[in-house]
Amino acid sequence: MTMPSAMPMHDDDIRFATLPAREGREALTIEYQWIEAGGRDAPLAVFLHEGLGSIAMWRDWPRQLCERLGMRGLVYSRPGYGRSTPRAHLVKWPVDFMSQQACEVFPLLLDALHIDEDERRRMWLIGHSDGGSIALLYASAFPTMLQGAVVIAPHVFVEDISVRSIAQAKQAYEHTDLREKLSRYHADVDSAFYGWNDIWLDPEFKAWNIVDRLARIVCPVLAVQAEDDHYGTMAQVDTIARAVRGARLCKLPRGGHSPHREASATLNDAIVQFVETARA
Repeated sequence: MTMPSAMPMHDDDIRFATLPAREGREALTIEYQWIEAGGRDAPLAVFLHEGLGSIAMWRDWPRQLCERLGMRGLVYSRPGYGRSTPRAHLVKWPVDFMSQQACEVFPLLLDALHIDEDERRRMWLIGHSDGGSIALLYASAFPTMLQGAVVIAPHVFVEDISVRSIAQAKQAYEHTDLREKLSRYHADVDSAFYGWNDIWLDPEFKAWNIVDRLARIVCPVLAVQAEDDHYGTMAQVDTIARAVRGARLCKLPRGGHSPHREASATLNDAIVQFVETARA
């Protein structure tokens, strides 16, 4: 996990949407932000953050990419992160929490923001880490409601390297200044950290696997992975390439787990080339 050096907050741009209550849970408040780089009639790019991410953690990268793509952008913090409804401290995310985000919470947010079916058919998802997995799950569950997806350091099954690094993150959170650094990005930092950390370190989560769902994806997919990522290996994107017809791979020699921060120029060029080719 690589932390941005500072957090630019554009509070005037942040808005909040209310998602209706469902059986077993109360209504949710979701913080979101529009990026109007491409104009109101441009295709929509939705950014899905990593397991410890939020609107603020993205910094200015979504805006930079939307300007190059000529797209509008939507950035939001999932429940438990940023200034969205926090996770209750005694509540543990279920093993299928990413499926819940993809198939229930995200579609409800699209409804709340009045994003109609025509806009969804032209929509692109750009997901990082857990957000990449959520993008793949949405593409599988709603194959006609998406134009394409870019998934950066996604997970489609659990690797030992991921579990080891997440266990190390727990030690850093509890014994270094990591908690203080993360508190800049989350109203309830313990909600964000332990929601992510506890489920990934749960022995039952080792069996989590979404490979069988990938074959249902019909939209163009670009899967990105860096060689020096300590949260995952090339096995993740190689599996996507085998399972998703026509998927493209971008393998970076460097970029860590966050190539949009550590290798942004190379990554942006790859995404722009992929999107332009797919749209053509």
